[in-house]
Order: sequence, then structure tokens, then C-alpha cells
Amino acid sequence: MIIRRVGVLSLGKVLGVLYAGIGLILGLIFSLLSVLGAAFGAALNDAGGPEAMFGALFGIGAIILLPILYGVLGFLSGLLTAALYNLTARLVGGLELDVD
Repeated sequence: MIIRRVGVLSLGKVLGVLYAGIGLILGLIFSLLSVLGAAFGAALNDAGGPEAMFGALFGIGAIILLPILYGVLGFLSGLLTAALYNLTARLVGGLELDVD
């Protein structure tokens, strides 16, 4: 089997969703670490202050921002990768796969 062409929009959508999922996982981890850091900072500094609140909001914002950012970048990289593959496959004949 030889892959001669990849659907540009198809690969963009697949990578966009895949990277958005990765961004969500990373956002959850970043958020958890940020909220824990803000809690420890508030515990060590009796007043808590705006620094602790900023850290907590920044961490919670990561749950929203990172999936969107990763999704958009994944979509764009999928478009670019598929387009470059299609150009290269015309020159060299495509990618040969051995499938059972």
C-alpha cells in the first residue's frame, strides 16, 4: 500500500483534537501544581496577598488556555505537515506501508 496523498483538512482536524486533549491534560497538571503552590505560599505567608490569588487564577486559567492554544497549534501544524507531505510525495512517489 502506498500513501500518495493526505487530506490536508482531515489531518489538521485530527491533530487539532489530539493536541487539544494533550493541552487539557497538561492544563490540569499545571493547574493542580499552581493551586498547590498558591496554597503553600499562603500558608507560609500569613497574609496570603494578591500573589497567592494570582497564582491560583493563573493555574485555573491554564485549564482553559492550554487546550485552546494546543488545539489551534496542532491544527495549523497538521495543515502544514499534510501540505508538505503531499508536495514531497509527488516528488518521491509517496510512503510505502506494509500492512497485513
